[in-house]
Amino acid sequence: MLKPQQLLADRLAGVEEVECITPDLNGVPRGKVMTLRGFLEGQRLQLARGVLLQCIMGGYPPTRFYGGDDGDLLLVPDLRQLHLIPWCERPRALAVCDAEELKGEGSPLSTRALLKRIVAAYARQGWQPVVATELEFFVFAPHGDPQMPFQPPVGLDGRREAGFSAFSMSSSNGLRPFFDDVYRCMAALGLPRDTFMHEMGISQFEINLLHGDPLQLADQTFLFKHLLREVALRHGLTVVCMAKPLAGVPGSSMHVHQSVVEQESGRNLFSDGDGEPTPAFRHFIGGQQRALADLTLLFAPHVNSFQRLYHPYASPNNACWSYDNRAAGLRIPASPAVARRVENRLPGADANPYLAIAASLAAGLFGMLQQVEPSAPLQGEFQVPESLILPSSMPVALARLEHSRLARELFGEEFIEGYIASKRLELMDFLDEISPWERRILAGQV
Repeated sequence: MLKPQQLLADRLAGVEEVECITPDLNGVPRGKVMTLRGFLEGQRLQLARGVLLQCIMGGYPPTRFYGGDDGDLLLVPDLRQLHLIPWCERPRALAVCDAEELKGEGSPLSTRALLKRIVAAYARQGWQPVVATELEFFVFAPHGDPQMPFQPPVGLDGRREAGFSAFSMSSSNGLRPFFDDVYRCMAALGLPRDTFMHEMGISQFEINLLHGDPLQLADQTFLFKHLLREVALRHGLTVVCMAKPLAGVPGSSMHVHQSVVEQESGRNLFSDGDGEPTPAFRHFIGGQQRALADLTLLFAPHVNSFQRLYHPYASPNNACWSYDNRAAGLRIPASPAVARRVENRLPGADANPYLAIAASLAAGLFGMLQQVEPSAPLQGEFQVPESLILPSSMPVALARLEHSRLARELFGEEFIEGYIASKRLELMDFLDEISPWERRILAGQV
């Protein structure tokens, strides 16, 4: 029988280098490239601890938020997420890694470690959360001037898509070769897809990933976003996962579907023997309602995130719940009792999938353990109660998170303080710039 190291060597035959990556707080892949020899020998791979708090525009908060000595942590490959990279010309591999402290445990600054801790908290109750993600994104023509709006690619008919084409099956946009390549790369990375569709926005699309283990789904969503950008470059395209890249059209979401099953039996805890909703189902919703306002910045992490939420068409900025109603932030899709689930519609496509899933599940677990009762479900066109309105700007969401005792209980003081410090720098960097609107409107009028 071959030894594990030999099996690994055979699996990576012809590979020269391995990209060892881990998500930072924004879900951006960070890491190092290692030689195959070093990888097979288990060479110790270290990364500056502060990298996990790197701001989206670069730069870091003060060192006190990640250790005054700015020391290292370890990148430990998860061999279940080791893949040959299908978009590279030369053989190359990629490994998703855990970020661990030098003494061995998961770093409190790592969003992947944070999600693993939340899943472990469910396991201590004999429960297993099950999730699925729906990711929306835009495909644009190459774009190099940030002063100009994004444009869809020129289609096979010589035109750019100009109107809403939701659920269109036409191939006139000329993107079939791109998506064929995306599907090929997904298969190579072991990313099973459920459904795919053209969304409501101009050149906007959605992919639904199959439900499963939360860490696996977070890894798959993380890899899919990385894959999209890399494949788009090969086709001379730009893929954008901003929450709101175009004015006047819907933004891009990352809806998270959630249920909880018994570990031993696999029984859905949200349905009883007669197929009716259970107290656990109500309490899960109640926990989300109690926590979403405090945690909004984890689901909507950037200034642009609130452009999507401020124009709430199909992007409800509320903690209401409803049966099969897309105006509610917490939607219960129509489904058989065995598949009863709660869809959190707050996260944007720009959210870190590890953090968004961890935050949503942590809120639900809090509700189940504390037996938090939800409000009554709302149907049809409804007025959002003031108590269920969520923050609609980054400064308000930042302040809400900063003063949240619950957030610190769920995710730890070190993570929340570091996250706030990084996001405050991002907000200040944004406010240091004067927008075209301000020059166009205010300069000649005030």
